[in-house]
Amino acid sequence: MIIISPSVLAANFAALGKDVKKVEDAGAEYLHLDVMDGLFVPNISFGASVIGALRKDSKMFFDVHLMIIDPDRYVEDFVKAGADLITIHYESCEDPVSVLRHIRSLGVKAAVAIKPATDVSVLYPILSEIDMALIMTVEPGFGGQKLIPHTIEKVASLRAYAKENGYDIDIEVDGGIGVDNLGLLTSAGANVIVAGSSIFKAEDASSAIAQMREQERLFPCDK
Repeated sequence: MIIISPSVLAANFAALGKDVKKVEDAGAEYLHLDVMDGLFVPNISFGASVIGALRKDSKMFFDVHLMIIDPDRYVEDFVKAGADLITIHYESCEDPVSVLRHIRSLGVKAAVAIKPATDVSVLYPILSEIDMALIMTVEPGFGGQKLIPHTIEKVASLRAYAKENGYDIDIEVDGGIGVDNLGLLTSAGANVIVAGSSIFKAEDASSAIAQMREQERLFPCDK
């Protein structure tokens, strides 16, 4: 079964705790927290203090996505704030493996993300170092973009390589995902789905999540 990870960027920041409780009650397992530094991506979002504040009132699995330069500087801060998994970008540091090992040494799960233009094959040599790979299906840093079609092929290639070589990893996808295209991603091998507006801005978050799960039933992920 797929894991739903609503993106906080689409929440109402004036009532953030209330919005997070809404998606938790609606059945979402993860909460996707995009940290942006204005350097690796053009926008700035929030830091460890906001995550720490949310952690006090939520039992959700905190899926923290660091879109920042040299993420190793802040890994311990985000672990202390309550991250359950930390994703770094392959493109954001000179030695991703050392950062991934640092994350795991602190007792949380580690993941690596790649931008749409980065070849998926860069992940193959480091699959033993990660619990999850994040395939960005839009350019990171902005909400409301349309899914880039060729990223679906990257998901399929990664899943095939992982299965052939005995790596049991999660594959997360993020950007431009809704009921209309979710089945394409699950059938390609994605099993962790980041969605923003389609959940946080839905009139009925439970119904929105149920519709997404129905697409996975029709187009199952062969993990």
